[in-house]
Amino acid sequence: MKINSFLRLFPIIALFLASTAHADYLWIERDGAALKVRAGELAQPLAALPALRDAKAVQPDGKSLSHTTANDHFAFSPAENADARFSALRAGSDGVLTYFEARFGRRETTPVNSLELVPTTPDGNTFRLFFKGQPVAASRVNVETSEGWRRVLTAAPDGTVRFHTSFPGIYVLEVSAQVNNGNVTLEGKTYKDVRYTATLSFEVPDANAKGAVDAAR
Repeated sequence: MKINSFLRLFPIIALFLASTAHADYLWIERDGAALKVRAGELAQPLAALPALRDAKAVQPDGKSLSHTTANDHFAFSPAENADARFSALRAGSDGVLTYFEARFGRRETTPVNSLELVPTTPDGNTFRLFFKGQPVAASRVNVETSEGWRRVLTAAPDGTVRFHTSFPGIYVLEVSAQVNNGNVTLEGKTYKDVRYTATLSFEVPDANAKGAVDAAR
């Protein structure tokens, strides 16, 4: 369940408010040598992709990678020695324009997507949220793992969030935000309800799990 979250931005950037309604997201997971992009939730992937447009896999330099589309996922081969990113857009019939942005891996400490959770150190467990390249304070971040562990992280005074990777498996960190006074025109239609949903996913092998988690108590 989403919890209200104010993101305190620099004065030149509009204020965000995390959605209180439950929402689907995109996330990236490994599938052999390739990567899959799924929709829904980690625990409940959608059987079919929603209606999305402008889907693209993104390299660290911002250039697009080729990808394929199946009924329930996208797939692409990542660049070598780099984190992977994917983005897509949903223009809803309800007048809501949602930017979905996903990242896989936590090596890189600089953002590429518009809204992105970034580790403060390579492969670290402390993360900072960026919007358009500027750090912002995320007061709430949702965490879900393939083992069924879920938590809502609250930001520290410096705006970062932190947790221990205590279980092996896939971790998905998710944050959703709504742009106050959003106004985007797409194919002649103006959307005043503009939202971003961003995920950061990564894998933790058995050897890197640290036993019982303090946060899970």
